[in-house]
Amino acid sequence: MSVNYKKLGEIVKLIDERNKDEKVQTLIGVSIEKCFIKSVANTIGTDLSKYQIIRKNDFACSLMQVSRDGKIPIACLKDYDEAIMSPAYYIFRIKNTDEVLPDYLSMWFMRSEFDREAAYIAVGGVRGSMPWEDFCNMELPIPDIKEQQKIVDAYNSITKRIKIKQKINENLEKTAQCLFDKNFKEYNKFYEKEDLKTLPADWKYAIVGDFCKDNIKSISSSNELKEILYLDTGSITNNKIDDLQTISERDGFPSRAKRMIYDNDIVFSTVRPNLRHFGIIRKPAKNMIVSTGFSVLHNNSDRVSNEFLYMWITNDATLSFLQSIAENSVSTYPSINADDIMNIKIIIPTDNILSELNEVFRKTFLMIDYNNQEITKMQELKQLVISRISGM
Repeated sequence: MSVNYKKLGEIVKLIDERNKDEKVQTLIGVSIEKCFIKSVANTIGTDLSKYQIIRKNDFACSLMQVSRDGKIPIACLKDYDEAIMSPAYYIFRIKNTDEVLPDYLSMWFMRSEFDREAAYIAVGGVRGSMPWEDFCNMELPIPDIKEQQKIVDAYNSITKRIKIKQKINENLEKTAQCLFDKNFKEYNKFYEKEDLKTLPADWKYAIVGDFCKDNIKSISSSNELKEILYLDTGSITNNKIDDLQTISERDGFPSRAKRMIYDNDIVFSTVRPNLRHFGIIRKPAKNMIVSTGFSVLHNNSDRVSNEFLYMWITNDATLSFLQSIAENSVSTYPSINADDIMNIKIIIPTDNILSELNEVFRKTFLMIDYNNQEITKMQELKQLVISRISGM
């Protein structure tokens, strides 16, 4: 395969098109995760004529503090035909799309090697920023346009599959919530001013602590762990693990990395409950350690499933109540404690209804977990596709 190396400055050109007539109103920015985000800033009274226009398939990046962040916020516009951005961003366009595909260049920017090289170059810049000239001097491989298209097609195929799985999970979560609401919403008024509706015959009130205990078992020197998989409070959101750190003993385990965890334990961050850092941990590795910022709920009951308890602990009414407790706490950050979770009120229906709900919730969450595992593997496969660029 024939591959030529070219400098970025040879294949892109800087764009400075101002929104002089203020016709474009959609204001966006670029996140550190390399995607465009719509601005929530109030633009009433703002002179939008000074903002830059970015068009579909154009790129935007911020070259400030690159060495500090270790990443360049950079992305190719796909979701809008046109938008406006702050003049602080560099906006550029491929000179000849018959030579370089926008999607191919976008994939090159996603490589971790690109960020490492950029951070190294930016060390000498003012406050760790990267001059545009240095950015343009970075080189990349330019294979034949057909080879570029093959790489892009493979990447897009995996991305499409990931989105399908994510949509399936969203539907599964909505189905579980609808089933929960159908059975309990009209009785779930514990934390509101409305009077509780009389429960059906043989239904009972209970609290989470009737079925769970807070697992406070921590690692010690006797565990002789040389390496841990560390789950911090920001590593899990809505039952989805996004970032599990591998830390070796020689690097020093974080002081908060102490809490051990067992199969099907529920982890719930005690800081700012409304951020939804919680989930059910399935078959954790023996060296998986969670932060002491979690309350770890271990279910001792054969009668209620973890998934049934999870639905009660994480429904909107409960989270609003827990957040109100957190905001009235005297902690540095709005926080709750394990007792607050253990005292969450729940309703236990008749055995036949409970058995049915246990089974449906269990199967639903197992399917979500299976899909999340597949998504993780596909994310890894995406990185392998991207790595083809590095090997050229």
